Amino acid sequence: MSRRSEEKLAERQDRMAEEQAFRDLAAGGSGLIGLDGPQAASSGKKSAKATSDAKRGGKQKAPAKPRELYIPARGWQGAGGGRVGYMDPPTMWRATTVQACGMWPFAAGSGSPMTGVPLGQHLFTGATVCGDPLNWFTRARYISNPSLFMLGMPGLGKSTLINRMLIGLAATGVVPLVLGDLKPDYADTVRALGGQVISIGRGRGGINVLDPGAMGQAAAKIGGEAGEVLKAEAHGRVLNMVAALITIVRSRPMDDHEQSVLSAVLHHLRERTLPGRTVLLPDVLRVLTEGPDRVRAVTLDRGDDTRYRDAVDPLHRSLLGILDGPLGDTFASETSTRIDPNAPAVCIDISGIGEADTQLTAAAMLAAWSDGLGTVAASHALADAGLAPRRWFFTVLDELWRPLRAASGIVDRIDALTRLNRSLGLGDAKITHTLKDAEALGSDADRAKARGFVERAGMVVCAGLPKTEMEDLGKVVGLSRREIELVSSWSSPPGWGVRGEDEEPPGRGRFLIKVGGRPGIPIKVAITDAERELHNTNTRWTTNEAAIEQVAARAAQEVARLSQDGPLPLAFPGDPAPLALPGDPGFPAIEASAGGWTA
Repeated sequence: MSRRSEEKLAERQDRMAEEQAFRDLAAGGSGLIGLDGPQAASSGKKSAKATSDAKRGGKQKAPAKPRELYIPARGWQGAGGGRVGYMDPPTMWRATTVQACGMWPFAAGSGSPMTGVPLGQHLFTGATVCGDPLNWFTRARYISNPSLFMLGMPGLGKSTLINRMLIGLAATGVVPLVLGDLKPDYADTVRALGGQVISIGRGRGGINVLDPGAMGQAAAKIGGEAGEVLKAEAHGRVLNMVAALITIVRSRPMDDHEQSVLSAVLHHLRERTLPGRTVLLPDVLRVLTEGPDRVRAVTLDRGDDTRYRDAVDPLHRSLLGILDGPLGDTFASETSTRIDPNAPAVCIDISGIGEADTQLTAAAMLAAWSDGLGTVAASHALADAGLAPRRWFFTVLDELWRPLRAASGIVDRIDALTRLNRSLGLGDAKITHTLKDAEALGSDADRAKARGFVERAGMVVCAGLPKTEMEDLGKVVGLSRREIELVSSWSSPPGWGVRGEDEEPPGRGRFLIKVGGRPGIPIKVAITDAERELHNTNTRWTTNEAAIEQVAARAAQEVARLSQDGPLPLAFPGDPAPLALPGDPGFPAIEASAGGWTA
């Protein structure tokens, strides 16, 4: 019997049951028909028989218990009766094969991992997909390196997905570290998590690159041989940081004998600096000018002042270039705000540095990474000594193309991080647009190092990319033809007829997760309202419509008042404008908010 025939038969049975109930009511019965059908229909006859027995004086039986009114499965027929032409689908529940083993008829699952931060839904099956570099390395053992590399065209949600990982990992006790937020994209999220936001830039704040920071404090707290080892490591970190700044100013590395001179100067200052006072770059210049015996010994001056000056003058000039040159006073004074080792999240905001100021950007990022990784090393040293709990860290490096092009020293620093992050106890996420960003580097060695970032990444996440870029990426991570076509389709722009702020590009929020040679996992990320407010990378393209309406209303009132006083004055060139209009100096400032339009 067809489905339509079954529906007609059910409707016919419902109508017959309704008619029987109405006939029973008309005959003086209770109109109650039970689910047992004929027995309920004969209840009227039984009731009549009991009445006749009572009239003859016979024994009267107890009245039968009334049955509930029978309601057809499809509702009463007629207007307002609630009749429906279909049945609601059953409620769906999710359970593991252990919990619902008797109801599990499938030979293979959907292949969606459930370990880590909830990222979104599988694009084809709708199953929940979870994942992040730390949980896939520590708990699931899916990857052998806790690192993630993400590529995608601008505006498709790359930093939004990393922002979700950052929030989810912070909820599990992992400390997010955004060591150089260039836009900024993560400062508001870190504030919402109760973390620490440090601003670096001219007039905003600075970093004293000679300050050992958390490593110096941890070394003093640990003491003994372990403390001395940590002090030596802090000295090497400071030496490398100063050498990196000089490399940025010179656009070439330091000479080997200059590094020896700089190391001797730093040791001299550490020995003669009072406790509680930190060493500054001007102190290094002062020691070079004085020329103590310990510093002269490594220059091989043999008592000749001329030989000493010839050896230290290039270093002296480079340090002067740091203090008085393009780097300004950002590194000349005390650290404005130190990283709190106990903060639940840390963001070093360098968005105040101009786009064209590449040298200061490179120096600020190097200093931020040196200070942040020093804090990580101090935390692990305290945990090894039993003086603090063990903590894991998650570093984010967004807009990778900018630091890669700023200076060659950053390429080496990131390269070392991708190789040693397992021993450092931290996971990392690096975000850029295409693989061609690595081709713009100055030397072949730097280009080779940058290409290795993708090869060594435990997870590779792709947003929308052109087809040629996907084919190049497929040579590195192994993409199938179907995966290349899928991700390439996400880079297509929306149609010409798109209108309204709720419309978005077809590829926004869609990602393909690749791990080794496994098939990719396509996901769709839908962000919450809280995430949307905390992470809006188009804030400069957002206006407050309410404020514009208020200004327009005030302008209309002013026009009405002037019209009552007399004819409006004509505006001639050079005359002051009688009203403050958009673009005029008197026009009220309009603050950006999420309630306006977004490009």
